[in-house]
Amino acid sequence: MSNKPLKIFFSGIAGSGMSAIACFMADKGHAVTGSDRSLDNNPSHPLYKKFTAKGITLVPQDGNGIDASFDFAVFSTAVEHDMPEFIRATSMRIPTKTRPEYLAEISADFRTVAVAGTSGKSTAAGMLAFLMNGLGLKPNFIGGGRVKQFKTETRPGNYLTGGSDILIIEACESDGTITKYEPERLILLNLQFDHHSIETTAELFKSIIDSTKELIIINSDDRNLQKIMKKDIITFSIDFPSKYRAMDISFEPFSTRFSLNGTLFSLNLPGKYNLYNALSCIALLSEMEIPLNSIAGLLHDFEGIERRFDIHLNNRKYLVIDDYAHNPHKISSLMTAMKNIRKRICYVFQPHGYGPTRMMKTEYIDAFAQNLDDSDHLVLLPIFYAGGTTRKDISSHDLADGVRNKGKSAEVIGKREEILNILHKWNTYVVFGARDETLSDFAKKIAEALS
Repeated sequence: MSNKPLKIFFSGIAGSGMSAIACFMADKGHAVTGSDRSLDNNPSHPLYKKFTAKGITLVPQDGNGIDASFDFAVFSTAVEHDMPEFIRATSMRIPTKTRPEYLAEISADFRTVAVAGTSGKSTAAGMLAFLMNGLGLKPNFIGGGRVKQFKTETRPGNYLTGGSDILIIEACESDGTITKYEPERLILLNLQFDHHSIETTAELFKSIIDSTKELIIINSDDRNLQKIMKKDIITFSIDFPSKYRAMDISFEPFSTRFSLNGTLFSLNLPGKYNLYNALSCIALLSEMEIPLNSIAGLLHDFEGIERRFDIHLNNRKYLVIDDYAHNPHKISSLMTAMKNIRKRICYVFQPHGYGPTRMMKTEYIDAFAQNLDDSDHLVLLPIFYAGGTTRKDISSHDLADGVRNKGKSAEVIGKREEILNILHKWNTYVVFGARDETLSDFAKKIAEALS
C-alpha cells in the first residue's frame, strides 16, 4: 500500500463492501470522500455518523463532489456508467476502479487470507478476523458482513485495521474479479448455483486455487468442490473423512457443540452451515500452528454477523429471526436449521433483483418446496429493486405459483405492513433477503408487535 496519503473518491460508499474499504483507508491515513443514493434519500442513515466521525467527507451523488484533486475514484458495481459521477470522473481523466478491483490491489500489499465460496463468506471471514484478533495476531480485515463485536459508534463492524501484515478478505465470485486475487492463504467453503452456473463458478475457483501461494483449505464434503480439488490441500468436513473433521456433534436450537482431534468446541451459532464456517477457521489457524485449545477458548465468544440469524424476539411463545439468506443454498441451510428449533413457521422472503430471481427461479421454488413443512407458510414480498436498468419480466407471484404447484403454502403480500395484521396466525417468523437493510427494521416491528 502506498505510504503517500491518497485522496480517494468512493461512489456508492454506503454499500457493505464499499463502506469497509472506505473506512479501512480512512483509518490508514488517507483522505476519503464518498457519495451514495441511499444517503441522499435518507439523511438519518446510520452510516452518516460513522463516516463523519472518521473524517470522511460525504457529498450528494450528483457528480459535483468530484474534482481533479482526487488520485482515483472507486465505483460500486451497482453504480452504472451513465451516472453523473462516472461521467465526470472519466471526462476529467481521473483513474477509475471497481470495488473488487481496488480490493485486489489492496490485498496484493498484504499476506492475504481470501475466504471464498457461494455461501458463508461473510460469517467465516468475520469469524476468522475475530479469532485472529483475540489470539493477538493483529489482523487487518475487509469484509461485507458486520461483525457484532467489531461494531462501535464510529465503526460499522465490517472491517478492522490491525498492526500486522495479515489481511482477511471476502473473495466474491459474482463479477468474475476473483481471478485477480493472489492470496497467501485461501478458504473455499462451498460451490453452489448462485450468480453463475456451477461450471462457470468452478472455473473461477480453479483460478484462485492456482494463484494461491501457500495454503488452501477446502470443504471436502462439498461434491462440487471435490471435482476441482488438487493435491497438497487441507480439508475439513462433517460427513466424510478429512484432516479436520468434526465429531460428537450436538446441534442445539441456537448453538452447536462438537469435538475435533480430541478438543471440545462450542459455537454460539446454530446449524450445519455455521459448523462448516467454524471448521474452516479452525483448520486455517491450526495450520498456522495455533493450538486447538486456544481456538476453542475463543470460538464460543463469537456472537456472529449482523443479519445472520439475528434473534429479535425469543420467549416461550414467540420467536422472530432476521437473516440475509437470499440464494437457494443459503435459504435451504437456514430452513434446515429452523427445523431443529420450531414448528409452524411463517417465512417472509424478499427476493433481491429481477435478474437473480429470473436466473434462479426454478432453484428458488425447489428450495422452498423441499424445506417447507406442511405446517409452515411462505410469504413473498415484491422483488427488491435497487435501481438501474433491468427487465422486470418476473415477479414474486411466479415463485409463489411454483411453490403452491408443489403442494406447499405460499402467498404474495404487496405491502409488508399487511403482515402485521395476521400475526395471530403464527408464533414463529423468519424474515430474510439481501441488500435491503429495512428488512431488519421490519423484523423488529414484528417482534415489537408480538411482545
